Amino acid sequence: MDQHTPTFAGIDVSKATLDAYLHPEGSHRQFKNHKTGWRALRGWLNAAHPDGVVYEATGTYHKGIERYLGKHGFPIARLDPRRARKFAQALGISAKTDPIDACGLAQFGAFLKPPTLSLPEPALEQLKELVAARRGLMQQRTRIINKSKTASVPLLKRQLRLSKQQIARQIVQIDTACHEIVNSEPTLAQRLIILKSIPAIGDVTAMTLLAEMPELGELNDKQAASLLGVAPLARDSGAWQGKRFIRGGRATVRRAVYMAALSAMRFNADMKRKYDALVTAEKPPKLALTAIMRKLIILANALIRDNRQWSEVRP
Repeated sequence: MDQHTPTFAGIDVSKATLDAYLHPEGSHRQFKNHKTGWRALRGWLNAAHPDGVVYEATGTYHKGIERYLGKHGFPIARLDPRRARKFAQALGISAKTDPIDACGLAQFGAFLKPPTLSLPEPALEQLKELVAARRGLMQQRTRIINKSKTASVPLLKRQLRLSKQQIARQIVQIDTACHEIVNSEPTLAQRLIILKSIPAIGDVTAMTLLAEMPELGELNDKQAASLLGVAPLARDSGAWQGKRFIRGGRATVRRAVYMAALSAMRFNADMKRKYDALVTAEKPPKLALTAIMRKLIILANALIRDNRQWSEVRP
């Protein structure tokens, strides 16, 4: 009986070019990272009939080819660059060039078969872009406020004040656009209502969860905690047992949930009881706060899964 040898394509993405490699065939081609190059790459892949196409997340440079290949039905998988590099090192690959990286990505796909990526709906993609832009404006606003505290020249003070006012207007415009997108999609609108029903989760945190963690409602408790990066990881060896620690996850979402957890410790009775119990048991405050973050994301996941709003649990 003939056995099918899976064919995987690896694509190393840069600003100007796409280096593509087919495994196990061993062929390599380079294409321009624009629409003309995408069409040529599509024709090359159509002839190869790959079982998967693997590439790294590279800032914004991968987004165009990702949407293009996903739209045309290719099974695509996006990798964290650190994970791809560690795989190459495990294979004994020390050199790093675009063709070598493309070859490593193709081998990663063939050996580990990463799950196929489902592209988000256009509305969700727009929401994610707006949320990221708002986050950038908030960081810029913080820098301006800090500069204003030390500026002594009247001209600079006036410019900083005008910049802060302009940023404030832009944030309002983005918030309005976010709500317009959410309200135009019944599913997103219902999810927003559910998230904001949880005390301590405000508009900004809810929008961040909608945009950056669309998997909510489809995960189990452990998956939700791991995706946020608050699931405790073991560090044991033989008879030695180390302290559990957290790592990975989506940093932008974790920062938003962290701020929500700080608020939950004061205004959400369920969360406050949990936090006080941990502190009373002599757990470190940071560990207790992480537990609140984990409880919040698990709660949000369960409520969206069950399509119901939060209600207080009486002691």
